[in-house]
Amino acid sequence: MTAYYFKLYLLTVPIFFAIDLIWLGVVARGFYQKHLGYILSPEVNWAAAIVFYLVYIVGIIFFAVRPALNEQALLTAFLLGAFFGFITYATYDLTNLATLKGWPLIIVVVDIAWGTLLCSLVASGSFLVGRWLKQSRV
Repeated sequence: MTAYYFKLYLLTVPIFFAIDLIWLGVVARGFYQKHLGYILSPEVNWAAAIVFYLVYIVGIIFFAVRPALNEQALLTAFLLGAFFGFITYATYDLTNLATLKGWPLIIVVVDIAWGTLLCSLVASGSFLVGRWLKQSRV
């Protein structure tokens, strides 16, 4: 079973990256620049970003995909993924709102909504990959 989850993890990584990078790099690029440009670094710390993504994907699989695979329910993956995204993004954004001077409320609302959608989509995609892996015995 460990090999199964390792394969599932490896196949979930590009799903997450593809969806989030489209959001960050194309759809919302100007949005974040407009509202957070005053604190954004001119260069992304890719090591920190990659470590975050790799750890975060473990959370999606553990808290949303694994239970959904046990139930064989795509809707469970979607809903648990949405809940995981909501809780984690709310933790980040509401903490920033509470502790950082000038953290924009619009960022809180949009970012939590994005995290909720992102994680529901990634969990759903990962669930479908996981089901495929079990059926094909890859």
